[in-house]
Amino acid sequence: MYREKTLSLLKNYFGYENFKKGQGEAINSIASGNDTFVIMPTGGGKSLCYQIPALLLDGVTLVISPLISLMKDQVDGLNSLGIGATFINSTLSKAEVSERLIDISNDKYKLVYLAPEGLDNINYLFRNIDIKIPLVAIDEAHCVSKWGHDFRPSYRKINDFINNINPRPTVLACTATATDLVQKDIINLLALNSPNVFFTGFNRENLTLKVFRGENKDNFILDYIDNRKDESGIIYTSTRAETEQLSNLLNKKGYKSGIYHAGLDESTRAEMQENFMYDNFNIMVATNAFGMGIDKSNVRYVIHYAIPKNLEAYYQEAGRAGRDGEPSECVLLFNNKDIQTQKYFIDNSPMDEYKKSQDYNNLRTMVDYCYTQKCLRKFILEYFGEKETEDSCNNCSNCINENELKEITTEAQMIFSCVYRAEERYGVNTIIDILKGSQNQKILRLGLNKLSTYNLMVNYDRKFLEEVVNKLIADGYLLMTSEQYPLLKLTSKAKIALKNKESIFIQIRKAEKVREEDETLFNLLRALRKSMSQELNLPPYVIFPDSTLKELSSRLPLTETEFSEIKGVGKNKLEKYGDRFLEVIKNYVGENGIIRNPGTASSKSSAKETVMGEKVKSYYETYNLYKEGMTLEEIAKSRNLTSTTIQKHIMDCVLEGLDVNLDDFIPKHSEEAILEAIKKVGAEKLRPIKDILPEDIDYMAIKSVICKHNLI
Repeated sequence: MYREKTLSLLKNYFGYENFKKGQGEAINSIASGNDTFVIMPTGGGKSLCYQIPALLLDGVTLVISPLISLMKDQVDGLNSLGIGATFINSTLSKAEVSERLIDISNDKYKLVYLAPEGLDNINYLFRNIDIKIPLVAIDEAHCVSKWGHDFRPSYRKINDFINNINPRPTVLACTATATDLVQKDIINLLALNSPNVFFTGFNRENLTLKVFRGENKDNFILDYIDNRKDESGIIYTSTRAETEQLSNLLNKKGYKSGIYHAGLDESTRAEMQENFMYDNFNIMVATNAFGMGIDKSNVRYVIHYAIPKNLEAYYQEAGRAGRDGEPSECVLLFNNKDIQTQKYFIDNSPMDEYKKSQDYNNLRTMVDYCYTQKCLRKFILEYFGEKETEDSCNNCSNCINENELKEITTEAQMIFSCVYRAEERYGVNTIIDILKGSQNQKILRLGLNKLSTYNLMVNYDRKFLEEVVNKLIADGYLLMTSEQYPLLKLTSKAKIALKNKESIFIQIRKAEKVREEDETLFNLLRALRKSMSQELNLPPYVIFPDSTLKELSSRLPLTETEFSEIKGVGKNKLEKYGDRFLEVIKNYVGENGIIRNPGTASSKSSAKETVMGEKVKSYYETYNLYKEGMTLEEIAKSRNLTSTTIQKHIMDCVLEGLDVNLDDFIPKHSEEAILEAIKKVGAEKLRPIKDILPEDIDYMAIKSVICKHNLI
């Protein structure tokens, strides 16, 4: 009903030609006056589902959002697009609230952001002004459910708040992570009226998921960020002490990091968050007090220093990475000590025994995720209730296996022997002290220097021994007890290995390859964006996200028309920022002698023309080989990539409008069978289609038919 108008708003304000999956349908539902429940992954575009209806509907849309600290950034972002928006919360004085209420009654704003706390007072204030409220949007709606990972009691007041608005507005609930139980709870507690539910899946294809067990965490992090000095990242810790210790370590090593936890005063937390959002430092070390709803789009990695309390919390926090759709990584560092920390939190919480039991089960699932050998993405998606999932995603540490085996039989036997001769009465540090021949008072006082294993590993590096012990715990050879001062115990697995003299191997992380991509122009554009953010007092990503800068770097637009074709460039941003970015691009093209053929910036241009003299996107390289006549199998072998990756490259080329003949991938006489199968089960998921087709028809053929006939 609203398709043409909404597409026009999407392009003019937000700079995109088409909606992401589920957005258009959800917007139509809301604009038609239906209560709506949207479950989309982080970065899937939930905010557009209420921002565009706000532009369509007569009156003011209210957005209930849980984090006061983020409202200003969200409002600034909308105002930069030419959309009137403001917020009312406890940070404002009475005079400021009164002024904003007057502006609201004078139709200055289309969206007003509110915190769930203090809704009673807001309702009272709104009764004194004459405004129409057609829509109330509830962001992070899982907070209403006590079964969700971040229950907020204040969310229980939302339903009463809505019922006091006359006439009752349309209600939209949004969340990125909610199990079936939580979804039902949200609908019930918010009293949604026969809502249209739009579920687009929980999969974030741009995120690489990785789990590493038994690593020296500090060393891992230092190695990891050494190759990512200019990238933004978040490191989540379990405790305030860990947060401060790790941030101090990073700063001493020359990295710029900040801290965020509930023990800081409000002004310090606000300052830390603002510095991170404005790229004044690029690493935030934080407890889970930081992050929900954070709108910074260019977070390239999220590292969990320890396991969180459950898989919902993990996926929500990991989802802070790659909101702009660019490739990003989610790394989880697991150590058995983490389990004790989370158990301590559960044991000392004021919850009833039933809820504690649920939390223990959730923690068990989190630990299972750390140990699973199957695809990590599949594990997460199945946890959230998705039925049709691929067995391999080719984009997680289990599927791509970045580890190599190292034999440690001799070292393990010496460690096992020491634990045994110390009668399993000591922890990791004491066992290593014995093996290293320490002269400290505890060792001498307890007579541990008289053990036959004393000084046995004096020539080994202590950090190496710590890593080996952690690996042996992670792989089930050693057990760490759950006491306040955990002890090391031998498991039956270690005893069998010792008795049978089995070889023992641990997985060692392979050294990362240093990336050699030429990002000269991207860095120039990023420097311009940083300068403009300081001038305009806006976070850099609000001006343009990284994804837009990367597309500018690859397509090299030289005119306003070409610039306007870039994703993320709407009319308002073109007028505000276009000239200065075009100037940098033109200078770069001229100084480097880059010869562009006419139409290079067009999405219909050939891959070879897209960037002259620069390294092109990976799928462009695949495209060039395809155009030279190579088969997909030959391309995969030539590029040392999987067939699945090469198939995805081809589909990326199709979506970008490059010259691909889809019939090349559809076997003769199979197209009709595929179309018939799609009629029966739909085109939303590939597995049901594949299951009713002959075995010789592969997924590439199915995808090709779907694209050829524009079925999605």
